[in-house]
Amino acid sequence: MRGVEYAELEAFLAVARLGSFRRAAEALTVSPSAISHTVRALEERLGTRLFHRTTRSLSLTEDGARLRDRIAPAFAAIAFSVAEAAREAGTLSGTVRLTVPRVASQMILAPRLPSFLRRHPDISVEVDINDQLIDSVAEGFDAGIRLGEALRSDMESLPISPPLRGLLVASPDYLARHGRPREPADLDGHRWLNYRLGAGRTLAWEFQRGDAGTVLSKAGALSTNDADLLIAAALEGCGIACVTEGTVDPHLKSGGLVTVLEEWSQPYPGWFIYFPKGRLLSPALRLLCRHLGEGFLGDDA
Repeated sequence: MRGVEYAELEAFLAVARLGSFRRAAEALTVSPSAISHTVRALEERLGTRLFHRTTRSLSLTEDGARLRDRIAPAFAAIAFSVAEAAREAGTLSGTVRLTVPRVASQMILAPRLPSFLRRHPDISVEVDINDQLIDSVAEGFDAGIRLGEALRSDMESLPISPPLRGLLVASPDYLARHGRPREPADLDGHRWLNYRLGAGRTLAWEFQRGDAGTVLSKAGALSTNDADLLIAAALEGCGIACVTEGTVDPHLKSGGLVTVLEEWSQPYPGWFIYFPKGRLLSPALRLLCRHLGEGFLGDDA
């Protein structure tokens, strides 16, 4: 295969994978016009149209889908073999693109990623902080981090944290002024500090103790998708906040915050790093998965 033919197929696969000439151009560090010209040259050489193009959408034709399915595994195997050869020579490199919620960035990446970057100086990691449930493949990410209960069925995943709990917390001053709830129904008379999910929705508060359980929601004094702002408001005595266990440990130890109804808080699946099923992971991504799960995953991660 000549170099120009390889470049044409590489450009085609990038557009097919990312669903956009612009995103493919960014991934290959060339201009969108160059990608468009390269793909059109491939179509002319093959004598068939590979994409349906409109002003609003881009999709594979039947011939395009057939070509993608035939050559994608071969290109993945080539990339893997090159990366493995580089690793064996002690020069493993590459870029890993992650989409990560803000809380996971604070809990998982902030304490663990710096040591990975020091250990592997030729690997770069791009992190996009996004609390929305996006299509990671369409957006061009290699992997993402999400809570176990938010994972899609078409994704494979590896756990990188133990199970978590949602904790209700408030300042001692707030509870002294408003009283301490003894059961979930008592929360109706309190000021809620809500985590906003988007589209006007806020995170419901779930409670379970033995066979008794309930899910509550209420308009709050504050609604935000910034966990740090929720914690700050709780510290200042503005109300009761529901936060992820582990994010307020320093404040619980200092006494700035105390837990509320902790006996009603039950564990749920923690953080997972996920990627499409059947995708051959690059050595750089495999190393990152292993590193993030050190002390939690087995040796076969």
